[in-house]
Amino acid sequence: MNIIRLILREFIGLFVDDEMLAVSILAVVAGCWLLAHYVHDTSFTIGALLVIGCVGVLLSSVVQGARR
Repeated sequence: MNIIRLILREFIGLFVDDEMLAVSILAVVAGCWLLAHYVHDTSFTIGALLVIGCVGVLLSSVVQGARR
């Protein structure tokens, strides 16, 4: 039973480890959704913003993690 609890704790830790990363990714996705819903821009532009935003957030998180 302890093994299962340890596995579940590690699995949940994968998603909860860096709260700011998760919140930032959600903000990028929400921003792209708002842009798509209200501005009606092209799919390519919104997709590019989504990819660039997520990669930017990830790189920022990696840089901050390296500083620690």
